[in-house]
Amino acid sequence: MPILRSYYQDVYRSPVVRLDGYSGRHGLTSSILAYLDFGGATGTSKDGLAETMLAFATERGALQPGMPVVEASSGSFGAALAVSCATTGHPCILVVPSNLPIARRQRLQELGAKIVVCSSGGRRVMDRIAQETAERYHGYFTHYFANDDNPEYHRRVTGPAILQNIAREGASLVDAITVGVGSAGTVTGVGETIKAWTNDVRIVAVEPFECQALTGGVTGPHNIPDIGFGLVPKNFNSYVVDNVAAVSSKDAQRAAQQVLRTDAIPASASAGAALHAAAKLVANGISRSALAVFSGRQNLL
Repeated sequence: MPILRSYYQDVYRSPVVRLDGYSGRHGLTSSILAYLDFGGATGTSKDGLAETMLAFATERGALQPGMPVVEASSGSFGAALAVSCATTGHPCILVVPSNLPIARRQRLQELGAKIVVCSSGGRRVMDRIAQETAERYHGYFTHYFANDDNPEYHRRVTGPAILQNIAREGASLVDAITVGVGSAGTVTGVGETIKAWTNDVRIVAVEPFECQALTGGVTGPHNIPDIGFGLVPKNFNSYVVDNVAAVSSKDAQRAAQQVLRTDAIPASASAGAALHAAAKLVANGISRSALAVFSGRQNLL
């Protein structure tokens, strides 16, 4: 294997794996495929996204050397942004809700982020505080829920990678792709890429059963981190989504644990949600063969 200039080069090389064990356990007529997009420092797809969004902003001059980078995030994107800022020489400021556990706050600070505590955990209020913070410190607000750089990354990286794997094995290999929706960058970028190539592949957006914002249903707390934020992100392109699947926290967690035992894939709950949705499509005869995008891995220890 070649010597890489940066670990991020390896982050972008996400494999597609057949889940024969999981598919066999559930008696499916064909094996589900998984796109493993979680090779970075945070164990999520956000590592490559954060690094690339900073690169895009730098290319167009919106982000100057040494300029602070601001985001309203206490989750995986905030952590990935802190790591990327540290490696590129930018101070990182994260706006977090006041109810964020102290241990999580300390972990973000250990990654190099400065913390601004917001009394509200609502997305709109936190985004407003982040925008004001960026203006106060002459920084750059990534605003990843509403910044087209987010889906653009997936148009350039995730979508083409999936497309190449499908084309390599034959167009009939996959007829459905399931994607968990958090900031909606993945489902939009992948969906637009696939739909530009063919309309024969169904794009399925996955959200928690307990928090059905995409379909205008009831929203509430759930236990699937990184998806289901209780709103429809501005990045969400509904025109490339064929349908929305709602998966309960229990089913998502069960799928994640099962695929670990059957195929040695350390899937996170959000990956489990995409997997469960894909399995349902095949089991119900809606899909011949589905691919689930795994955007996060679980920590085993």
